[in-house]
Amino acid sequence: MADSVPGETLSLADDLNPITLSRMGYGAMQLAGPGVFGPPRDRDQALNVLREAVDLGITHIDTSDFYGPVVVNELIREALHPYPAGLRIVTKVGARRGPDGSWRPSLAPADLTAQVHENLKHLALDTLDVVNLRLPEADHGEQAVAEPFGTLAELRKEGLIRHLGLSAASSAQLDQAQAIAPVVTVQNLYNVAARQDDALVDRCAAEGIAYAPFFPLGGFTPLQSRVLTDVAARLGASAHQVALAWLLQRSPTIVLIPGTSSVAHLRENVAAADLVLPADAIAELDSIGR
Repeated sequence: MADSVPGETLSLADDLNPITLSRMGYGAMQLAGPGVFGPPRDRDQALNVLREAVDLGITHIDTSDFYGPVVVNELIREALHPYPAGLRIVTKVGARRGPDGSWRPSLAPADLTAQVHENLKHLALDTLDVVNLRLPEADHGEQAVAEPFGTLAELRKEGLIRHLGLSAASSAQLDQAQAIAPVVTVQNLYNVAARQDDALVDRCAAEGIAYAPFFPLGGFTPLQSRVLTDVAARLGASAHQVALAWLLQRSPTIVLIPGTSSVAHLRENVAAADLVLPADAIAELDSIGR
């Protein structure tokens, strides 16, 4: 486990400009309807969650135009535009949604360019802070990234994107991307129980790259662990708070994007940034992923 203090900000830099993210961010995916498709069940509540996130000091919101699709980006614009100084919106491209809600990889250069312009339009931005290239998980890290990542690198040169990242990427794909342009973020599946990316988490820390675990609380199959429950009870915290605190202490460049459509759950998640886990608790939690 690396030494770090939860709740801080993380400053990153590439060869053009720096960016600072709150380590406790907010993932907006759950603001869409069931299956991340269609409108929210309660539009006013969705808007309130976004405003509360900013009020709580979060400066890092993760989104994508394929959440909804479009629905979530339009909610962000309605709730927060004009955006507060310092707020950073991280989005993703590389997929489209079918009329049945299916997720369809879409990495052709022309469509990636279209997706970037659509994100700009729906968020009412002239430049996107960070764009992650979402790679197909089914390819198990074998998708060549030179063409799609090169397309985004060209849009960065044009000033439409400030920073670039990867999502669902392997270490080899990170190598390929870095040969084209700087990578400031990697966004992969990782949590206290899903530890297959341990080596990549450590690599990102060594290279000053933000690592944003998606499904930090298990996603559509929430984390279930007697060890997690017992540690939480002993510390007087919720299991979700302990799982998030473990991630913040796992690596100094981990940034969190837990999602929720509830203001109460949002506040609970943010409070995890102040929870410092003792060494014995960390040792117990480490055993879950083994």
